Amino acid sequence: MIVLKSIYIYFLSINKIATKTIKEFFFSTSFYNKLLDSKIPSRFFFFPNPYLLSPLLNHKTLLIKIANEDVRNFWEKLAKNKGKKNIHNFLWLNIIDRKNDTKIIQKVIKDWILNYKNYKKDLWRNNIISLRVISWISNADIILNNDNKEFDKSFYNSLIRQTNFIKKNLQNISDDSKKISSISAIILSGLVFREYYNNYKLGLKELKKIIDSFFDKNGFPKNRNLENLVTFVQYFVIIKEWMKSGQEIVPDYLEEIIEKNLICLNSLNSPVKKLPLFNGSTERNLENFLEYLNKLNYNFKKNLQSVGHVQIIKNKKSALYFDSGEPPIDKLSRDYQSGPLSFEYSNDSDKIITNCGYGRKISKKIQLISKFTSAQSTLCINNTSVVKFKKNSLVNKAYGSTINNSFKIFDVEREEDKTNIIISATHNAYLDRYGYLHKRTIKFFKKNNDIVGNDNLIKKNGSSNVDFSIRFHLYPGINTVQTLSGKSILLQINKKKSWVFSAENQKINIEKSLFLGGNKALNNQCIVIYGNTKDEDVNIEWKLKKAS
Repeated sequence: MIVLKSIYIYFLSINKIATKTIKEFFFSTSFYNKLLDSKIPSRFFFFPNPYLLSPLLNHKTLLIKIANEDVRNFWEKLAKNKGKKNIHNFLWLNIIDRKNDTKIIQKVIKDWILNYKNYKKDLWRNNIISLRVISWISNADIILNNDNKEFDKSFYNSLIRQTNFIKKNLQNISDDSKKISSISAIILSGLVFREYYNNYKLGLKELKKIIDSFFDKNGFPKNRNLENLVTFVQYFVIIKEWMKSGQEIVPDYLEEIIEKNLICLNSLNSPVKKLPLFNGSTERNLENFLEYLNKLNYNFKKNLQSVGHVQIIKNKKSALYFDSGEPPIDKLSRDYQSGPLSFEYSNDSDKIITNCGYGRKISKKIQLISKFTSAQSTLCINNTSVVKFKKNSLVNKAYGSTINNSFKIFDVEREEDKTNIIISATHNAYLDRYGYLHKRTIKFFKKNNDIVGNDNLIKKNGSSNVDFSIRFHLYPGINTVQTLSGKSILLQINKKKSWVFSAENQKINIEKSLFLGGNKALNNQCIVIYGNTKDEDVNIEWKLKKAS
């Protein structure tokens, strides 16, 4: 049965890749490009506020001083620089000199239309073309301010042709997390061009579908990727503000999902103002987005104890996140990182214990490594991951590296009194292979923010003499000093702050690791406890306390 399923997936992959190749060829034909033509809009119904796009900007990669560029060969020069492909999304329009660069901008866009008015594979990709349409419309007040009727017509025409392409190809986007920018572009085009009001209605229909299918009842993405939560709520807020400016009634389902998303986000927001690293998320800084929300009067202070099956402990300036969630279903698992019962811990503005993060933008090899159980702060048996990932290059090209198997997490419990909070959970990912359940319990002390953990390997099946390792990945910049006994380690956070990690009756090792949370590989250190079950139940107690 498994073999037949694999063969079936293999042939589906071949079909998907072949279909994509044929479509790309068809898109390049003059016949298809004529299909994109339609009635040219007469004018804008309103000009959206460009400030609304602020959450989408990455100033490090988009910084461009347009006045210093040679506009005569602007695109020719950039075409030779593969690292500047994203310049074609035009998000940089939001950070130019809006008083002095407008004439130059019109020239740059005019040349772009001349050179790239028809489909070009790299420049008409979903994430590029959708943002380009959004950026052009959002900055139209400076683009169209020179009273050039000929340019205005070509600009309107290009916008509609690109929007028509987005509409025609919307259903070809299999990953919902990549579809929201396209939906947003369609909605915006229908709001600003009254001749294309049907675009608005189509966009709302697709928006409702994606909200219903991609989020759980609490407003958290079903693929359990924390980064997707941020991306979606950014677009949802922008869409809502566009609708208000376009004098449209904001539907209840959009209001509801924004509220739920923001409660989830507030719950996950730690003292370090960065996303915890679970299941595909990067260490995205939330501070600017939270400030943006405050300026728009979005204030959701409610905190949940569990979001997307991540158990949350917050106390004063400390935050602990504990993964008690099972893997998502197969088609949503391409970003899953196999770290059941892993945790992250921060105190004040310092993260101490972390997961390695996701290596999506580094390399395919690093991305795969970042999915292994050993890359998460949890227990590992025989150095094997709790799930296996599809390694067939053809299948991965078609569907991404999704999981081959799953497991259950159960007995998720939380106890709280005046002095401490205790969370615990158990998973059976290693039961069939090695005969053991893994139970982790973490006790958090409210008074001093110390934590005490217990990792239990509970023997269930047959005779099992297995090796285990428990990893605690440290945040980059933390220095370690091991005691002579080898049973405790001093963690030097900075000159004034230190913590002590200890484990009685255990030999603690310090090893090199990699931190991938910032989309580049950084060296860090990892505390590792090694042991053998000796065919028995095992209980490992460890402590993390402030140095006295």
